Amino acid sequence: MRVAGMASNRGRNLLHIADVVEEVEFAVVMSNEEGAPVLEDAAERNIPTEVAVREEDEPREVHEERVLDGLDGYEFDLLLLDGYMRVLTEEFLDRVPTTLNVHPSLLPSFSGIDAHEQVLESGVSVTGCTVHVVDETVDGGPIVTQEPIPVFEDDDEATLKRRVLRKGEFTAYRVTVADGEVTVDGDDGGVFPARRLTGEAFAADLRYGENPHQDAALYADSGCEEANVVTAPQLNEGAKNLSYNNYNDADAALDLVKEFDEPAAAVIKHTNPAGCATADTLADAYADALATDAMSAFGGIVALNRECDAATAEQVVDSFKEVVVAPGYTDAALDVLTGEDDLRVLAVGDSGFGDDTKAVERLTEKPLVGGRLVQERDRWAPSSDDLDVVTEREPTDDELETMLFAWRVLKHVKSNAILFADGTETVGIGMGQVSRVDAVRLAAMKADEHADGKHADGAVMASDAFFPFPDGVEEAADAGIEAVVQPGGSVNDEDVIAAADEHDMAMAFTGTRTFRHD
Repeated sequence: MRVAGMASNRGRNLLHIADVVEEVEFAVVMSNEEGAPVLEDAAERNIPTEVAVREEDEPREVHEERVLDGLDGYEFDLLLLDGYMRVLTEEFLDRVPTTLNVHPSLLPSFSGIDAHEQVLESGVSVTGCTVHVVDETVDGGPIVTQEPIPVFEDDDEATLKRRVLRKGEFTAYRVTVADGEVTVDGDDGGVFPARRLTGEAFAADLRYGENPHQDAALYADSGCEEANVVTAPQLNEGAKNLSYNNYNDADAALDLVKEFDEPAAAVIKHTNPAGCATADTLADAYADALATDAMSAFGGIVALNRECDAATAEQVVDSFKEVVVAPGYTDAALDVLTGEDDLRVLAVGDSGFGDDTKAVERLTEKPLVGGRLVQERDRWAPSSDDLDVVTEREPTDDELETMLFAWRVLKHVKSNAILFADGTETVGIGMGQVSRVDAVRLAAMKADEHADGKHADGAVMASDAFFPFPDGVEEAADAGIEAVVQPGGSVNDEDVIAAADEHDMAMAFTGTRTFRHD
């Protein structure tokens, strides 16, 4: 695309586009100021330049004719204004291609030449920039796109101007024109657009962050339709508000129980499952989940994927828990739960559970200094048809069912992750280890020392990634494991399979790993 630019001063947006957007070729840069810095900088980039200074008392229409004369002979598809300090007439705009301008505020607020000063005087916490089609008004015309930028308490005009320019304008002024339609460059409706805008609004101050010396706040996305802990009402109003860690753990717990169509319960501690189970009733599922590691579950977060009934509520309050999360609660359950002073009760609604994917948020993200990582949520879990049995012994039907259950829970365990399961309940969980064999040892220890009424003998082991050596399988065999589900794909797969055969284990590969690192 060929563009022309018009600027009265530095034209830094124009130069940024010239430097970084390979698909754009500048036909010419025009200024109405002799010696404007943009002219020299454009010439250094081998961009033709033109100057048409408006003489004193020269009518605007006459000056615009001289500007048009300067542009005449250059072919371009789009005219970009960047700090061009003149309002253009309708006649001028009719004689040039689509003309865009970038303004350093979120129009229609703070129009004119002193936008940053207006922003600071107003006390707003968010400003930004606007790319708009130019008409004959001041900063009018249809808006193409906007970029929000925070305003900090210690900002002055210089710091705010720099942030808006570099984090807002440089990003927003990336547009395409085809057949008279203006679109934001790269925003084609794909999963990962070229630019990301978020709509979270400040919701609450938190007592502190992960630690007491860290300040923290909660922001909410009012457009999220999936069941979530951020916008969920807290039904016991007298209890203290959720902390930063409470929100983080409750979100992890809720995400886990959304995996299942059957009644499911999970207890989370520090974003890792202490136990999870499905059963015919919610109360049985909770009892089985808690029995995995009741000691670690003390002070944890409970998540349920069904309306909480009184029988389940009685078990929840039998030991100290911080938060319980469920789609809803019976009146009898609320009578039990709200009688606990320190237990927070969240009702999240029923959107996004099990096979209900109509309102599921597709992406998850992790902020980094200088940017953020964005990926699709790990919604995949194997069916029995996805399992490739690689050992001499075939898994039994019960072992296959447990493999499928274990994988859905394993997705929510921090890597390196090993999970022991029996039926549709966890037995021992080894999480967050830097050695896979250590994760096996931890899961075995948890099953041996912490599980109540269950053990690793005859259980199924699930691993979130392949076994690089046979030692992990050897450790599992010593613990009594009889079947294994893992991704496969190690250069030592043959040795690992041989170890499983030696111990008469059944082993199935999923072909897909399920790392979880944050």
